[in-house]
Amino acid sequence: MKNKFILLVIIITSNLLAQSTVNFFPSKLNVHPFTANFLEPKLGFLFHFSKNDLRLDIGNSLDILHIENAEQEIISIGADLFTYSLLRGEEKFHFPVDAIDYLFGLNASYKRIKENYEYGFRFRLSHISAHFVDGHYDGPNQQWRGMVNPIVYSREFIELMPFYTFNSFRVYAGITFIFHIDPAELGKTDFQIGCDYFLNEIFSNSCVPFFAYDLKLNKIDKYAANNTLMAGLKFGKPFSKGFKLYFQYYSGKNFHGEYYYENKKYFSFGLNLDL
Repeated sequence: MKNKFILLVIIITSNLLAQSTVNFFPSKLNVHPFTANFLEPKLGFLFHFSKNDLRLDIGNSLDILHIENAEQEIISIGADLFTYSLLRGEEKFHFPVDAIDYLFGLNASYKRIKENYEYGFRFRLSHISAHFVDGHYDGPNQQWRGMVNPIVYSREFIELMPFYTFNSFRVYAGITFIFHIDPAELGKTDFQIGCDYFLNEIFSNSCVPFFAYDLKLNKIDKYAANNTLMAGLKFGKPFSKGFKLYFQYYSGKNFHGEYYYENKKYFSFGLNLDL
């Protein structure tokens, strides 16, 4: 019975592949990054208005293959590799790195394209670790800044993010299951909803205003809300490569793992290359 089932799966899979086009290393992502979600590929800076801090993000997601059929269904498999760095501005144009978070993992997605809407989901299997860097060390006093010592912060998780897009308005909802985490006091299930909306082009067809919102619930002692609200301009097509200038408001827990217990609230200005 087991062998018959395996054979049936092989036959169905072979039939699907025979009717589909397989494209290795396609030029764009099957599912474009969710704009206000923190854990997305970013390449740019975020300048805080209230403190002399800035964030440097260097990361990318790459689809390794697309499988597409005549019904405009696309399945993808890809990889993620991100870094999120917390920098501090000092005199003489120095920007010591205080903390850095790393994410790497695999992803898969499914998307069905219709005339003016599309739907699908993205799945991730990822690892995150967080570290203090030499900019957090007070050399003259031979101690960590603010007497905040490094901790072990690491988590491995799976994430499922379904979405629905109508014209240029997209909504999504997600759930994250964390199967290993340090410190152990942190919760193992996160919930998330959000949206992004790209308006019609205002300068020829290459400058697009956008708005985005993300709400994420994660647990330390109890569930807390993390809110991200963004508004700005995208130079380029809405869900494609380009350049963003935007304002952002954030309230919630510090998303840098070494400071996971801190409450943060700030306005910032950002610029980002969408690869």
